[in-house]
Amino acid sequence: MTETDRGRGRPPNLLLLMTDQQRADTITPGGPCLTPNLQALAAEGADFTRCYATNPICSPSRGSLYTGLLPHAHGMTDVTHAVEPTRADLKPGLPFWSRTLREAGYRTAHFGKWHVERSDELERFGFDEYEVDLRLTGVQSSNLPLAPRVAVRQDGYREFLLAGVSDEPASASREAYLFDRGIAFLEEASQDPQRPWALVVSTEAPHDPYLVPRELYERYDPDRLELPASADDDLADRPAIYRRIQRTWDALDRDARAQATACYYAACSGIDDQVGRILTALRASGQEDDTLVVFTSDHGDYLGAHGLWLKGVAPFEEAYKVPLALRGPGIPRGLRVDAPVSLLDLPRTLVRLLLGTDFGGHGRDLGPWLEGREGAGEAFAEFHGQRLGYTQRIVWRGAHKYVFNGFDEDELYDLQSDPFEQRNLAAEPAAQPLARALAARMWQVVRGSGDRTLGEAQYGMFRFAPVGPEAVDETPAAAAGAEHRGTQDEEETT
Repeated sequence: MTETDRGRGRPPNLLLLMTDQQRADTITPGGPCLTPNLQALAAEGADFTRCYATNPICSPSRGSLYTGLLPHAHGMTDVTHAVEPTRADLKPGLPFWSRTLREAGYRTAHFGKWHVERSDELERFGFDEYEVDLRLTGVQSSNLPLAPRVAVRQDGYREFLLAGVSDEPASASREAYLFDRGIAFLEEASQDPQRPWALVVSTEAPHDPYLVPRELYERYDPDRLELPASADDDLADRPAIYRRIQRTWDALDRDARAQATACYYAACSGIDDQVGRILTALRASGQEDDTLVVFTSDHGDYLGAHGLWLKGVAPFEEAYKVPLALRGPGIPRGLRVDAPVSLLDLPRTLVRLLLGTDFGGHGRDLGPWLEGREGAGEAFAEFHGQRLGYTQRIVWRGAHKYVFNGFDEDELYDLQSDPFEQRNLAAEPAAQPLARALAARMWQVVRGSGDRTLGEAQYGMFRFAPVGPEAVDETPAAAAGAEHRGTQDEEETT
């Protein structure tokens, strides 16, 4: 809260802009994705370049973003539409930062994709005004004529549409409509300057299928786009299921992959245009200096890395690393944080910046990073599967990343020497002390967050981690982080 806000007894506004399946590198300056407005937003505030989702699919990650709890604790461990409620249903009585803000006097609104739970009754979660997009129910198609059109065909499966270009104008897109709603809201809210507001605009784009207007697609030349450095990764020393999934995309030739990539980038550029519109409207309304602006996404997309597309059980950076940019009251200008942080940290950070109180949860307050006082950083994620069940936990600490796989061999990566994750160190003798330390940290988070299903897995058939659930991570980084993630018992959060 700024001194001006304190003087008039009014906390800042919140403008949270969220996309679906957008990679962190789409707002990197000098990268192939053209997003000048988002790059400027990050440069004008704090740019967290290594923010990780708690889960690589929509609903679990969005549940964490709103509650500050890991997926096992909030209960949404799969996407809302894919499985029976017993496998993906929010637990009762959960904290929601949106509800906290409304209770503090905020006027609240949400326009666009929700996908946190099944009721779509957002008044239950703290929103006064809302319009929720229709929920996805399966493989998507399009009746529009598309050229180019990128699709995968396999015997016994329905065609999978990955990308396409239409002649529909960008001004007629769903994204433009949602930002229109957001602009109207903030302009109306400006008429009551004594009451703070919190607005979420949440788009489906750039989620697959990457269907984009030609006017956006033509900003890119597919022939000049480079394929990912790991595009030809044979995944030989990784779990076999990754190779089985990789074969889904074998039929896509170089041109198809480049066209799909151009469509994805074009979708991100379309969002960037809309972000520019709403930030211009915010400035014109006279509320820019009093508004905390946040841009992020729920998870990323492989986009051809490791020969994969979309997201899922393969725990690579492209699927987990998301943009996180903050600008406004309490945010230093031009700050770049390269340490790993988590979407799980956002609820605690927002409530502290807006209300000056602690929200709690499994995440950290990013305030120390904003003040330049933190070091290596840490993030934690869990994957329970999507329709098909997988047990997976991930720890990021500094440049290292450990993946516990309950279905195959583990993974361990040095992201500094191997940024494209093509060498799995988990079986190498020299890497065993590191694997054991990171596995011990995993168990520490598992125990502290009340993840009893995994934490009490000591029966004979479960004893294959580098160290067991009672191991203690004694590294200095673990001691510094112990008071944050994994401090709230599950019974206290439900």
